Amino acid sequence: MSDQIRILVADDHTILRQALCDSLRSEPDLEIVAEAGDGQYAVELAVQHQPDIALLDVEMPGQKTLTTVTQLRERCPDTSTVILTMHDSPGLVQEFLELGISGFLHKSATRATLISAIRAACSADQQVTMSVSRKSLKVSRQKPTGPGALSNREIEVLNHVAAARSNRQTAASMGIAEGTVKRHMRNIFEKLDAVSRIDAVNKAMAASVIRTDTSHTSWHANNAAV
Repeated sequence: MSDQIRILVADDHTILRQALCDSLRSEPDLEIVAEAGDGQYAVELAVQHQPDIALLDVEMPGQKTLTTVTQLRERCPDTSTVILTMHDSPGLVQEFLELGISGFLHKSATRATLISAIRAACSADQQVTMSVSRKSLKVSRQKPTGPGALSNREIEVLNHVAAARSNRQTAASMGIAEGTVKRHMRNIFEKLDAVSRIDAVNKAMAASVIRTDTSHTSWHANNAAV
């Protein structure tokens, strides 16, 4: 990545969005490459400009921001997402964290916190920055682990793995990018404390999280790497 951090800002409040952009532009290493007033346009601009960071408000007209984040992950896998919002309910925070965002900040956060979150998202270790109420932070830290913690999308991916499909085959079947499948697999490994694909499948089957009627005759021949 170059020294400049390229940012797309999406917020339907024009005055607030412009003020935010002006504030970020005052930092020598931050560059605003696009502005959007809704999620669908944000995705279109992201595909066009391929920014390092997509800074998104939660409440925008049109499609839900959760959908926007999912589309950004699939179409712009190198773009990190930071959420800036007035809402930080525990359920909302958890949903965005499961999508692999790089930051979730309440709009009461300071300018310094926002800039730090943007730079952290572009750092080598891709740190996740949280600036939310104590209640929401407590819930996110107490996220359950184990098969029951898998999202519906992760369970769908794991069912494909159990059917001995490669990442590429799984991606084609689900209509998502291969990189997205790999990200889901990393999350699955972490949640199940699994050391291999077959270990993850066995643990999920033992907990009756995925189907147990899947044939595994071709498993070893098709056991692709994550």
